[in-house]
Amino acid sequence: MSEDARIVFVLLVTTFLVGLGIRELKSDDVNNPVASKYELVEHWPQLPDGFVLGNPTGVDVDSEGSVWVFHRRSRRWSVPMPQAKIVDNTVTQLDSSTGQLLKSWGSNRFIMPHGLMVDKANHVWVTDVGLHQVFKFDSNGELLLILGEAGVSGLDDAHFNLPADVAVSSDGSIYVADGYGNSRVVKFSAEGRYLTGWGTKGRGEDEFRIPHGIDLDRDGNIYVADRENNRIKKYNAAGSLLSIWQNKEADQLYSVSMHPNLPRLFGIDYEISEQGEILGSDIILFDLDLNLKARVGRSGGFNGPISRYHDIVVDKRGNVYVGDILGNTIQKFSVTP
Repeated sequence: MSEDARIVFVLLVTTFLVGLGIRELKSDDVNNPVASKYELVEHWPQLPDGFVLGNPTGVDVDSEGSVWVFHRRSRRWSVPMPQAKIVDNTVTQLDSSTGQLLKSWGSNRFIMPHGLMVDKANHVWVTDVGLHQVFKFDSNGELLLILGEAGVSGLDDAHFNLPADVAVSSDGSIYVADGYGNSRVVKFSAEGRYLTGWGTKGRGEDEFRIPHGIDLDRDGNIYVADRENNRIKKYNAAGSLLSIWQNKEADQLYSVSMHPNLPRLFGIDYEISEQGEILGSDIILFDLDLNLKARVGRSGGFNGPISRYHDIVVDKRGNVYVGDILGNTIQKFSVTP
């Protein structure tokens, strides 16, 4: 690597690290001032008195910059799953600047909320692991499409088993991380017709142990957070494996999210000690070949609360939002000049 290239690389990585909490730089770290930084936004979101967010398991940003959250209100994870649907609203839209509530819907619809994504047309997609279903709504909560059969698990073209997350490509193709039960990825047409699927439970290269998060890049490549195998797997649109990144710094890797404007992938992990002590999460930055660029959080450089990040998204301005199911909140990291 040339000296100029090395300086640029160090600047980019240091910018990311400084932004999320590393404040002390050695004099020889960079030759130029850091152009931008990430800062944890305090007192964000600003929710109405009495509003219970619950576990924020899914988070995404729409084309207007609003933040969407799929959360469980007072519902707690339990096995076997509850039978009753959550009576309160579970899908929430927030103003990205103020953190104030814009809209909330989804009452009496879901049993165990999990993944959420917003497509380019601002349709809201969610997965319910209790119902074994994937749903597509418009932004006002009108139901447009259902995949899977309510309350019925299965391993075939028409059923899921505790589906964890969903991603939709630019051509409308639907990818489901059919996570907890089936450990596979399933692809459907825009109309919901089954196209293909891959993966079984295990530790091998072609296997998953809970594909928990999924996202796509502009070229249609698929990135899967293989949670219990503690790794990220990259596939092309046909399902051929391109690369794997193995996390050696934590126990589980929960989710992934593409930067909308840059060739960067963000991930989040989680670690507990052998004694059961919660050590927290890291935010991890990669290039699109899954080369590690930076990490911050539990492993150092961040003075925020110990968290358990379940989902992550990056908006067009580069702001990072993470759903913390330990503190039951959304953390926002803003980019400032």
